[in-house]
Amino acid sequence: MTRTAFVTGANKGIGFEIARQLGEAGWKVLLGARSLERGKEAASELTIQGLDVEFLQIDMTNLDSIEQAAVTLRNNYSDVTLLINNAGMPGAFSSSFSDTREEHLRNAFEVNFFGTFRLNQHLFPLIKENEGTIVNVSTDMASLHFMQSSEYALNAFDYNSSKTANNAMTVAMAIELKNSKAQVFAVTPGFTKTDLNGNAEGGKSKEDGAAIIVGYATDGKRHNGEFLDANGIYAW
Repeated sequence: MTRTAFVTGANKGIGFEIARQLGEAGWKVLLGARSLERGKEAASELTIQGLDVEFLQIDMTNLDSIEQAAVTLRNNYSDVTLLINNAGMPGAFSSSFSDTREEHLRNAFEVNFFGTFRLNQHLFPLIKENEGTIVNVSTDMASLHFMQSSEYALNAFDYNSSKTANNAMTVAMAIELKNSKAQVFAVTPGFTKTDLNGNAEGGKSKEDGAAIIVGYATDGKRHNGEFLDANGIYAW
């Protein structure tokens, strides 16, 4: 039986590796990306490797694009059981609260929270009906506990707060799924070298970061309402 997954922000970085690893595990993967050209190139690269991957265009800042992607999924891929919300952007990656401008917050929230919120609302009924899984990709810096206790935490208020809001959404969704076989949870891959952070030195590889997310998404265990990192439960 074919298992179908939709991964957003999957034309590069961790998202591309998530798509590749799911494909290698036998999943049919719908590779979501904003750019038509880059999305098709990424999907083609994976299909050449023998993986079952198709491109599905989605712009997380555009309501019409999100709605169209959701319609396509419901009409043509109604068996989808896994949604991985990986798409995100750093905003201005401000270095402090004082340095943050309102436009920085709005830009970060538009993709990292509102875009994900819109897509989740459109696909929530389908994933619930299919008894599937939604993974909201998070970050260590979305954890209020981490931000208060780590001397190495980057105080990028615009980016961090948008991902913290995403965590709150995860909890709200999970409450609705308490009595369902469907589930939703958040995963942080930890510090990973990606374009989002300028491929900063010291981070894990994209392959290793993606493996953490794919591992939890496909382990067959009940993680509803959890926030997870490589070692297990992570503090909100």
